[in-house]
Amino acid sequence: MNNPLSPRRRAAAAALAATAVLTVTAPSAFADSTPSASPRTTAKAPTTDGAKGICKRAPKAAKRLDRALDRLNGGVNTVGSVARLQQRVDNAKKEGHTAIETYLNDKLTHRKGLVTTLQQRQKDLKDVAAWCEANNNGTK
Repeated sequence: MNNPLSPRRRAAAAALAATAVLTVTAPSAFADSTPSASPRTTAKAPTTDGAKGICKRAPKAAKRLDRALDRLNGGVNTVGSVARLQQRVDNAKKEGHTAIETYLNDKLTHRKGLVTTLQQRQKDLKDVAAWCEANNNGTK
């Protein structure tokens, strides 16, 4: 047995070598090409506001918002909660880790703002659900 590599490892080595060759040669092959127009087609302008789709997705969106707010408003033992992050900030301050405290404090500020944003979305979604109910789930 001259080659200590198994057939599987030989195949992997060959694939790796081929990838290396293509990586080195491929950029030079495309360097001379001029950028052309994007292959994407342009979409037509919307003709509706998408109310039917929004009404269809509203219950799932409400559940996601509820779960996110429950997590954020959870206690010190809840991963992702404001209280847990506040505890980490307090611990960093107590230990004199000012850089860590600053970093975590910025995260805490963002997370508190996220609670406010999600609460507003929750209120807006309740209004949307009421509208959907009154308008036959957006088909009127």
